Amino acid sequence: MLITGGNRGIGLAVARAFAANGDQVAITHRGTSVPGDLFGVRCDVTSEADVDAAFTAAEAEHGPVEVLVSNAGITDDTLLLRMSEESFTRVVDANLTGAYRVAKRAAGGMLKQRRGRMIFISSVVALVGAPGQANYAASKAGLIGLARSIARELGSRSITANVIAPGFIDTDMTADLTDARKTEILANVPLKRYGSADEIAGAALFLASDAGAYVSGAVLPVDGGLGMGI
Repeated sequence: MLITGGNRGIGLAVARAFAANGDQVAITHRGTSVPGDLFGVRCDVTSEADVDAAFTAAEAEHGPVEVLVSNAGITDDTLLLRMSEESFTRVVDANLTGAYRVAKRAAGGMLKQRRGRMIFISSVVALVGAPGQANYAASKAGLIGLARSIARELGSRSITANVIAPGFIDTDMTADLTDARKTEILANVPLKRYGSADEIAGAALFLASDAGAYVSGAVLPVDGGLGMGI
């Protein structure tokens, strides 16, 4: 399996969960350190050449990629009237077009095997929106249309495509929030806590397992109830 952006946060938790499950795991990174017990390949998902090279390396190490977790992404938050077109385009390219690039590369091998699982890590923000995150929310919402189109297009070959929509998860990204913002966020979360990256990993394990074989085109919220009903 291949996980993009798998060297930290949610991606690393997913990688460790699959490795503990006995799967052969490859993770991509953008030049930062990789845990010694995981196979890492350098890849910037905004580069088609990088994506192809990463898959080629993963396939040489572990064989065909049967499970793809598209997790790599960036933020560049600012209010709409202050947001540059470059900022909007850069976030969409990394988060949405990057997911298209890895899905397209994975699809070739999955079609040959006549099976495969694609899992896209989106966000509750895709469904509820957030001030200052028009670029991020748009990119994450786009993953839903991407996954559902893939689910319809490739389903006859036993390839599923699903989306996980995490809420506020305890990661480096949320650690940078002010105490006031954290209090504001938790006031809207019915479970009154942040989620853990391991809880996202558990959802990914389910979608890739035999138990999840008949789930396709789904958006699975793991958000403590924050976005329910949407």
